[in-house]
Amino acid sequence: MTTRHEPEETQARRSLWRDGNFLTFWGGQTLAQAGTQITELAIPVLAVVLLNATELQVGFLNAAAVAAFLVVGLPAGAWIDRMRKRRVMITADLVRAVALSLLPLLWWLDVLAMWHLYAVALVLGIATVFFDVSYQSVIPSLVPGRQIAEANGKLEATRELANIGGPAVGGWLVGILTAPLAILATVGTYLVSAVALLLTRDTEEPRAGDDKAPIMKEIGEGLSWVFGNPLLRRIVGTTAVSNLFNTLSFTMLPIFLLRTLGFSVETMGVLLSLGAIGGLVGAVATPHIVKLLGEARSIPVSAIVLALVAVLLPLAASFPDVAFPLLVAQLFIGNVAILAYNITQVTFRQRVTPKRLLGRMNASVRFCVWGVMPIAALASGLLASAIGVVGTMWVGAAGQLLAALFVVTGPFWKMSELPDADARMGA
Repeated sequence: MTTRHEPEETQARRSLWRDGNFLTFWGGQTLAQAGTQITELAIPVLAVVLLNATELQVGFLNAAAVAAFLVVGLPAGAWIDRMRKRRVMITADLVRAVALSLLPLLWWLDVLAMWHLYAVALVLGIATVFFDVSYQSVIPSLVPGRQIAEANGKLEATRELANIGGPAVGGWLVGILTAPLAILATVGTYLVSAVALLLTRDTEEPRAGDDKAPIMKEIGEGLSWVFGNPLLRRIVGTTAVSNLFNTLSFTMLPIFLLRTLGFSVETMGVLLSLGAIGGLVGAVATPHIVKLLGEARSIPVSAIVLALVAVLLPLAASFPDVAFPLLVAQLFIGNVAILAYNITQVTFRQRVTPKRLLGRMNASVRFCVWGVMPIAALASGLLASAIGVVGTMWVGAAGQLLAALFVVTGPFWKMSELPDADARMGA
């Protein structure tokens, strides 16, 4: 029990650990993230190993998984701002559970084909758009404003724990049960997530009836907010270009690991898990990085680090004897940088945006930074067919240097802290 003599910061820090409502939400999302990691390994393995997918087919599969951010990303934000975000997340969890359960059924019936994977990936992507935009928008209605950064840090830390354990467990499950049956584990985690969300309470108030405009006008309001803010504009630029070239490289990762380097599925899972430890380190270290560098300067520094380590991915093909440690280093350091970047910029976005615009702001950002990914996935398949998997990864690594320029050449170096909602933003 805290006393009134304790500093407010100490009370705030302890309160989330004693907040049963937040812990329920947090626990459900942690389990769902672990399940997602299993499926993100199992579906590509299913395509590459069981269905003998080509580079172009893998490109189509990855494009289908993220196409929804380009197609429905913007209207989703406007719709979500009109709905209770927690209810949207529950519906999305149930849709994902049903869609995923079809894959082991089709496999058991011996009729599973690539087009089934495309269809399920597309449905999962649509549900994920609504889930993720709501997820990033619901935090301010679960915790007080001063605890948003702490809540984001805890959620990202456990997301990275899931990233650590998920691929290794997924590789083991795929090896023991086969990829289709391993997917059933994710179905279960989505159902648990839905139950946890049903038990979670929030303080979100429905928008007033007179606070609604035509859908296109509301979409425009969200875009105007994002691109009217000079710091957000640069952050979106770096994130979009980084995702473009990162997707170009990582779309081919299953083929690179399983065919080019000859890794087993279990080795692939262990590699991804070891690399994901960097994400956990990044989540835990971000408050210290921010304290050392300043909130604003942490953004360009992390972008530079991510650009520099990107070359280790294609370089591993030139040194096959040490490919495994090189790839672990690339994923580990890259994940530290990504987590430091994401926690800082997402917290800034949530803090500076009015609550009535949170859904549209997050959807607008996601449209820009994830909407490039289906384009990049298709380009990856075409490019890999023309110049090879390794050549495609070198193009992706070079693009990361371009991505960093938006924030490296911006005003972040001159600032210590990023502005609050009531602070006037400079260009």
